[in-house]
Amino acid sequence: MKTIRLPILLLVATLLLLPLQAGAAGTEAFVLTIDGPITPAMQEYLARGIKLADQQDAELVIVQLNTPGGSVETTIQMVQDIRASRVPVVVYVTPRGAWAASAGTIITLAGHAAAMAPETTIGAASPVSSEGQDLTETMETKAKEIMKATVRALTERRGEEAVTLAEETIEVARAVSSSEALQAGLIDFIANDLDDLLAKLDGFTVQMTDGERTLETTGLSLEEVDMRLIEELLLMLTNPNVIFILLSIGVQAILIEISSPGGWVAGFIGVVCLALAAYGLGVLPVNWFGIVFIIVAFVLFILDIKAPTHGGLTAAGVGAFIVGALVLFNSPGTPQFQRVSIPLVIVVGVSIGLIFAVILAIALRALRAPIRTGQEGMRGMTGTALTDLAPSGQVQAASELWTAELADGSPPVKKGDKVLVVKVDGLRLKVKKI
Repeated sequence: MKTIRLPILLLVATLLLLPLQAGAAGTEAFVLTIDGPITPAMQEYLARGIKLADQQDAELVIVQLNTPGGSVETTIQMVQDIRASRVPVVVYVTPRGAWAASAGTIITLAGHAAAMAPETTIGAASPVSSEGQDLTETMETKAKEIMKATVRALTERRGEEAVTLAEETIEVARAVSSSEALQAGLIDFIANDLDDLLAKLDGFTVQMTDGERTLETTGLSLEEVDMRLIEELLLMLTNPNVIFILLSIGVQAILIEISSPGGWVAGFIGVVCLALAAYGLGVLPVNWFGIVFIIVAFVLFILDIKAPTHGGLTAAGVGAFIVGALVLFNSPGTPQFQRVSIPLVIVVGVSIGLIFAVILAIALRALRAPIRTGQEGMRGMTGTALTDLAPSGQVQAASELWTAELADGSPPVKKGDKVLVVKVDGLRLKVKKI
């Protein structure tokens, strides 16, 4: 009887749990936060969040956006991720004072629904080169036409006024406030916070790849999706200040390893730092000509240790290092958020110069120091007479027993007297009484 009851009880429990499991599906809104420049790390984070929402059968993905812009290639990939999502994606420009500039404009328009917080802005999406500079006339025309075609495809459902405004953000770098964007139909809502956004989304119809879908957002719980450690690391490696510090440490560590071979710590640190810096340099818009100045700077530092210039080459190296860093990261046309801090460059450059100045001082002191080994090192040392020197005998100097004789003009030396070594003649010392 007991063996029959157990399967029946399991069946009843399963039937009772099915409605709860069905009710749990689609009760969450996944929230992602993109705050900063658009980089490959941001694209990976967005793609993972959308995939996770699909796996969890979420009702909605909300992307909180605040960005000055970034890579066009990465932006296009993010647009593709959003448009291919089987879960509706709402792009929400927030908090107050935030902006969806440049690439952020296109990402906002790619959302199945778009919203902005009060006192936010959107626009200024004119393209620039991968080095952050203005394009040539021909390349600018091509880039603008491609981007305008992209925003037209994303906004054509919003009406003619929205399409015109979207094109103007690219053609003349126009930027508008949240209220102006709503009036033109460029966005769907102005929401004070996430709760207000969910309330306004309830019953809103979005166009998905499989047709229209009406959102049901009442009672949805918000699930924050945090960045993984590797995503945060990759994001950090797109910070120009971090890359500059890694580059400085890496080059200096490699030079230390080259000048003092045999160890491995300095070389290992240098290789790791340069590898991490190389990733960031491949993402950021940099002027590679600046690397030449940085290499010249470190060559000057090393030459100053070898040459008798007494700091002149080190001073020139500091100047070359600072110029090289500014050329590398702060060339004309580079967006402000992708520029390195000038005070940081100056402080690091002067610090490296001081380090090499200390090394130079130590090297000069070593060259000028008297020889303290061998016969030459015995000159000027003091000792004790072990016998009377009349005129020769034995003395103890440098913890060794020596045969010694009186130097010219020295008074007689008795046993136990202190003597000074004035000359070394083969294995015999010339001494005088102190």
